[in-house]
Amino acid sequence: MNKLFPFAALILLVSSTPFAAEQTWTGKISDSACGAKHEEAAGGQGVMADRDCTQACVRGGSKYVLVVDGKVIRIANQENKDLATHAGHTVKLTGEMKGGAITVSKIDMP
Repeated sequence: MNKLFPFAALILLVSSTPFAAEQTWTGKISDSACGAKHEEAAGGQGVMADRDCTQACVRGGSKYVLVVDGKVIRIANQENKDLATHAGHTVKLTGEMKGGAITVSKIDMP
């Protein structure tokens, strides 16, 4: 029985460790500079479409974010190729929330 105790303790420890569950959010892929509201284009040239603005801001160093009901949520894995594909689009984004940022596993158009 003493030989089983360490094994049982390990199983108990592993089973009690919280795992982040995948969730799905519906929102718009935006950028960290503009967040929920894209303003007039730089230089007073008029208003850009959300997609064009997001792409321009990301080229300028901003990060992709997801805007859900006006709340801006950081995206952890900026290298996900689907972020660029869906910049400015309303999407269904699936991933895990850790430390206030989503690690994206899947992006679909609703």
